[in-house]
Amino acid sequence: MKPPSIIKIVALGLCGIAVFFAGRISSPGSASGSDSSADSNSARPAPRIAGETAGSTEKSRTARSTRSGSGVSPERLVKLESILRNESALDRNRALLAFIDQLAPEDFPEAIEHFRGLGLGDNRNGDLGLLLSAWAKSDPLTAITYARENLRGGFATNTILTTWATNDPESAIQWATANHEGEGGNRFFAGIIRGLASSDPARATDLLTSMPRGDERGEALQEMVPHVLQGGPDAAQTWVSKIDDEVLRNSLMHQMAEPMADKDPKSTAEWLLANPGEASTRRSDEVFERWAEKDPQAALASFAALPAGEFRTKALEGIVGKIAEQDPKAAAAMLDRYPNDVTEDVVQSVVWDSLQNDPVTAVNQIARLTDEGQRDRMYSRALGRWMEQDPGGAGSWLQQNPVSENVMNRLARQQERRQQ
Repeated sequence: MKPPSIIKIVALGLCGIAVFFAGRISSPGSASGSDSSADSNSARPAPRIAGETAGSTEKSRTARSTRSGSGVSPERLVKLESILRNESALDRNRALLAFIDQLAPEDFPEAIEHFRGLGLGDNRNGDLGLLLSAWAKSDPLTAITYARENLRGGFATNTILTTWATNDPESAIQWATANHEGEGGNRFFAGIIRGLASSDPARATDLLTSMPRGDERGEALQEMVPHVLQGGPDAAQTWVSKIDDEVLRNSLMHQMAEPMADKDPKSTAEWLLANPGEASTRRSDEVFERWAEKDPQAALASFAALPAGEFRTKALEGIVGKIAEQDPKAAAAMLDRYPNDVTEDVVQSVVWDSLQNDPVTAVNQIARLTDEGQRDRMYSRALGRWMEQDPGGAGSWLQQNPVSENVMNRLARQQERRQQ
């Protein structure tokens, strides 16, 4: 196939500029990586309290129609509905807490059934959480039995177990152990660990480390980490160092390094360097990026003293990416200064972070890529985005800098699609 001429590319870009600005849809330049371990990959599913388990709809209707002896009068249920429909979260929570204070333990099923019948959706899960927590404080066993029979997802049971563990941890743990089924980790421990994390972190840690690797431990880990971080970077590092399980320790380092670097990037970088491994290497770019944002000279000095290797390369990626946002030419100069540490990822970091402010400098760095396929893809994506913003400038660069036939064909197809 004969490649389209440069003049055609430029003409397409100039003619389509109105279309680009009228219908442009921006796409992200890169995708964030994810942790390879099951602990870090697990993500708690969004709670779906408004829905019901399979076959439970009829059961809940029967419960509402046959329940008798409730102390919740029709007038009070009308009051509850009025509270729940208030769009002011502050006023609603104040009024709901006052309403809950007047409920007896046997009143909660009726109040929650009424809540569910309002069809308010997931945006009222916080309100349901208040009802469940209050019920769990007075009668956790009945509350969790109801939740398991009527409410879908782990939100309700975890909420009840959190309150139960705060008030009576051993009973909550005993119940969770007795009701656990299957060979994997105990899915009920996440709520218990959340309840214990502040009041008894040592017990919470014991539960966490007793769990086998898997999604259940990942969810429990997510409940524990925020409480550990509240103690500050030093306390967090000490806590992680006492975890014997290497996989769990790496997962914790991976999750905690970035928020710790927000507060103290220097000590976080030193911590990662002192604990070599996959997690520390993969997080070094984020940590040095935050350090470069706060103190670029100190970050550069630390980077220059690092031994050669992947950790140093990832650190450079974080630094040049941050510098490129403000001074693309300075970032490009760093690639010349440290050629032995420049990888494909480092080059791409400079390209994407420079493209908005200095597209000429950004696109000029793509030639550093050694892999032909990767280089063509980068030219196509970067030049395509540049042509959306400045067709004339991108076309002018193309006239002076020949690229492969593959890139030219891709650009032509991109422009034609945008004009359609």
